[in-house]
Amino acid sequence: MAKPVLLSVDDDSDVLRAIERDLRTQYGAEYRVIGSESPEEALDILKQLKVRNDRVALMLADQRMPRMNGVEFLQEGMQIFPEAKRALLTAYADTSAAISAINQANINYFFMKPWDPPEDHLYPQLDDLLDDWRASYRPAFEGIRVLGTRWSPRSYELRDFLARNHVPYQWIDVELSEHDPDTRRLLEVLGPEAASLPVVLFPDGTKLLEGAPAEVAQKVGLRTRAQTDFYDLAIIGGGPAGLAAAVYGASEGLHTVIIEREAPGGQAGMSSRIENYLGFPTGLSGGDLARRAVVQAQRFGVEILAPQKAESVRVEGPYRIIKLGDGSEISCHALLVATGVQWRRLHARGIDRLQGAGVYYGGGATEALSCKGEMVYVVGGANSAGQAAINFAKYANKVVILVRGDGLAATMSRYLIDQIERTPNIQLWTRASVVEVHGEKRLEEISVLCSDTNKIERVPASSMFIFIGALPQTDWLGGLVERDERGFLLTGPDLIREGKRPQGWALDRDPFLLETNVPGIFAVGDVRHGSVKRVASGVGEGSVAVQFIHQYLSKV
Repeated sequence: MAKPVLLSVDDDSDVLRAIERDLRTQYGAEYRVIGSESPEEALDILKQLKVRNDRVALMLADQRMPRMNGVEFLQEGMQIFPEAKRALLTAYADTSAAISAINQANINYFFMKPWDPPEDHLYPQLDDLLDDWRASYRPAFEGIRVLGTRWSPRSYELRDFLARNHVPYQWIDVELSEHDPDTRRLLEVLGPEAASLPVVLFPDGTKLLEGAPAEVAQKVGLRTRAQTDFYDLAIIGGGPAGLAAAVYGASEGLHTVIIEREAPGGQAGMSSRIENYLGFPTGLSGGDLARRAVVQAQRFGVEILAPQKAESVRVEGPYRIIKLGDGSEISCHALLVATGVQWRRLHARGIDRLQGAGVYYGGGATEALSCKGEMVYVVGGANSAGQAAINFAKYANKVVILVRGDGLAATMSRYLIDQIERTPNIQLWTRASVVEVHGEKRLEEISVLCSDTNKIERVPASSMFIFIGALPQTDWLGGLVERDERGFLLTGPDLIREGKRPQGWALDRDPFLLETNVPGIFAVGDVRHGSVKRVASGVGEGSVAVQFIHQYLSKV
């Protein structure tokens, strides 16, 4: 944790060195001593400290300085750090000015030069000032700070990215600055840069204007480039299936890399609570499951490239070569596709314009706290929708689940239905579908078609979270791997038609259970045709696939 700062300002270098020496001697263990020979430079230092979220405990300035005297400096410094104690260094002739400054300019104390010995004329008074400051001192947040607005899609994208990658950050909504003096002062220090939202502030004082996830990933040290150009096993997708395959593969000696376009965990990582996963009787969040799996994989030496995207794949002899989003390529002997699925788009008028500004696909874990006292709609009737509704109900005034069917029994686990029925501020609206969303800069209302009456009802809404089924994103595979009519990858027995192996299959064996029509390319989890859409089954498939991969590699 960064030490609070004692800042001294004096244009006389000899005096400045003397005060710095005495401050460090007495307070160096608990405070960081910074000196400046220029009040203008000292104000710049204060602004930098503000951007870094450091704390200033004391500003000590000489009264007689050119261009800006000590009182003027302390008055300006007080606008940046109002909680800091303020003291003057004065000569005997300045005593009346110092007393006036105490009375009129909120200066806490003045010291006469020379102050020798400091044990009598400096430390006792500073001890009192610093004891008083420490009484109200609260350590600053020591991580990334993100400045933006709640209804900005770019701000939402960035916050969601940081949360899903388990990067600690502090969210600062600049629209609330009128109620938060500290935020207002930070915006004043940033000046015109504060308009380039979202602004990302790092602990070292650097900042990104209009910060994008890829830029932030590079800054915080997330790995996006491979360490080598060849791996035994490359896994596309870092959800439960991909992570399980990585753990089993790497633990058994395979040089393994995961390529994940957003954040490890996949859709399961966005679940607020998973209560039917074996071995966790009280349940766990999707984020916790993803975090544990990532740590486990990395312990076995798995490289995780995120955020990084697989653009295409081609086959050259025994090698499967993957082109990445940054233009680089890596090759492998075995390729495992575990890209899962993406939420299906809701077709309603006006919805694209408000995505990220009240309309969200998926769990929206970063938005739950912001929904306090509001009306929230959850569209969909599967387990993910039920988990989200229960989570939002902890904060929102009311949560409405919208489903096209007659109820939840056909699509949702019974334990979730029971929890929903026991939650008084969750309402189920059946035989209903959203046909239009309304709002200028943010979601304000939605129009719902009731199939019972064939009438449209327009209702107020602050946030809407959509879980209406999912489709695979497999176009990047081109025509290399066989897919069904919806884009899911065909594997194993599904490739055998009328007793014949896939066209172009040259090996003297049938495709393995989880192998595609291309030898050495496997598919597991939700992206695979016929898979069971559950976390546990994805983990199981990822684990089992490694055994087939070993068999394949033994013949390469």
